[in-house]
Amino acid sequence: MAYPTKLLNRNEEIALDLRPHWWYFGRQILTGIPLLVVVALVLAAGSFWGKGFVKLVVGVIVLAWVVWLGLKYLAWARTYFVVTNQRVVYRTGVISRHGSEIPLDRITNINFQQRIFERMIGAGNIEIQSAGEQGNSTFDFVRHPDGVQQEIYRMMEAHDKADTRRGADAVGDAVARAMAEQGGGAPAPSVPEQIQQLAALRDAGHITPAEFEAKKAELLDRM
Repeated sequence: MAYPTKLLNRNEEIALDLRPHWWYFGRQILTGIPLLVVVALVLAAGSFWGKGFVKLVVGVIVLAWVVWLGLKYLAWARTYFVVTNQRVVYRTGVISRHGSEIPLDRITNINFQQRIFERMIGAGNIEIQSAGEQGNSTFDFVRHPDGVQQEIYRMMEAHDKADTRRGADAVGDAVARAMAEQGGGAPAPSVPEQIQQLAALRDAGHITPAEFEAKKAELLDRM
């Protein structure tokens, strides 16, 4: 089941939509294998192992294991680890649900951990360090955590570039409006003049150096 699109913000796009790795069912697998062996012995053997009481006990154990597996599957199906162009989202729970959201611009560092066996099966844990009250968040049973780490960093870089571009556009629009108000019907300033005006705004602290460089590059492209 994909992450519900109705929970996305405006202009938000999903880059990764992951369910937990199959090792999420590790306990069920490790207990199911010996249980399967016991069931096979009971069905194949006669005498004591074939008595009704033993079969009843084994049947109850198998039923309990199947119910346990079913509940675990429901939890797996309702657990989301989602990376978008705005945030990292984690949701889990069947009846009562909980989760966390980490905006990309608050993430300070991402670490992942894989044991030898986890490297063999492509599973691991991811720890996301973020600014603010949330601090560190750890997510278990992540599929290919090294690739997820790189994808989050890629989304962070794209998010920063988009913010810089929006800031540069806003600065350019503000400069154009100011020149129109001051100059009335006078012709628009040339590209070098606009760059000089932007530099003055940068030196006065009204815009950041990154915003200046982004808008400067845009103006030079027009020449």
